[in-house]
Amino acid sequence: MARSCNMNAAAYTQEILDELKHTLSMVKEEAAENLVEAILHANKIFVAGGGRSGFMAKAFVMRMMHIGLDAYVVGETVTPNLESEDLFIAGSGSGETESLVSMTEKAKNIGASIAAITTNPASTIGRLADHTIEIHAQAKADSASGKSIQPMGSLFEQALLLFYDALILRVMEKSDAHSDIMYGRHANLE
Repeated sequence: MARSCNMNAAAYTQEILDELKHTLSMVKEEAAENLVEAILHANKIFVAGGGRSGFMAKAFVMRMMHIGLDAYVVGETVTPNLESEDLFIAGSGSGETESLVSMTEKAKNIGASIAAITTNPASTIGRLADHTIEIHAQAKADSASGKSIQPMGSLFEQALLLFYDALILRVMEKSDAHSDIMYGRHANLE
């Protein structure tokens, strides 16, 4: 998408929303549903991402905790050990982030189920994954692709957050969880 000149914030917002709608409409429903099933059947769920993708991971884990799932952000001091009955989810635009590749290889060696959410299913992380969700957005280093008016990996990171929120809604639906249970698990020391 070519950048338009002299757009105001409202016009940029509309362009971003249009990009997100288009990008997320291309996610394969069967792949998303398989990931929902993996989440529902996992003993524990571990989510990792670098940079802004890591922030999206934290938001996703928070919501999983709110609905009663045993979910963790990789790298936090209270994160337990990964075991073979667990699910490891890596959100990586490129699918080649060195630290995430290393984590994914270790999770694979442990025997955990692996999910990759990436722009590049042929990447190292994508090839290691049991479940791959392709987000049709530009990776951080692919800003010249024309897929977005936004810089770097912004479209991927925004789509990642919205996709994670959609997964939460689907998990809630399939597990008959209601939003009122979330308030009982929400932080109360704020």
